[in-house]
Amino acid sequence: MSLNKYIYCLESVPDATVLHKSVIVPALETLALGYGITNVYNTCDSIESFEESIGTLVYEDKHYKDYAFIYLVFEGRDNELKIDNYYYSFEEIAELFEGKLKGKIIHFANTFQLDLEDETFQYFLDVTGAKAISGYGNPAPILSTVLDNLYFALSEEYDENVDLVEVLFEKQYALCRAMGFRMYY
Repeated sequence: MSLNKYIYCLESVPDATVLHKSVIVPALETLALGYGITNVYNTCDSIESFEESIGTLVYEDKHYKDYAFIYLVFEGRDNELKIDNYYYSFEEIAELFEGKLKGKIIHFANTFQLDLEDETFQYFLDVTGAKAISGYGNPAPILSTVLDNLYFALSEEYDENVDLVEVLFEKQYALCRAMGFRMYY
């Protein structure tokens, strides 16, 4: 069994068949080289490819149990994910992955503003089996990768959600507050 926790990053793009320059990939390379954290990057351009990507991870990746985070780089509005110019609610996403995300933290880059009501996040956690949902509630002019990488690196040391968030805030309080970092569990 691996001692480190893997990260699966899925980014929404207009066309997954066209090579594009991702701003997330360099941050993932830093995670691998600087922190020794194994990660997998994939793209999707439709709800079908979104579902297929997560399904492949869950059913075909022999290291699935080692993944601590599913890192989603998506746009959206009003707590709905934008995929192929259509908006999907958290309830719809939860039903797609019913029982498939057990013990995983679903983390959103700040390309999506996360501000869930108690009922919504609890439904998502209950239906998917996810351990937590995390992300950012405030718009920011910078991409969240600096804070995301610290968050992922700290997860190597801290298993408990409360401890992980406390240490993250201790290390980068101003950035956490400015970006509105939050975790629902």
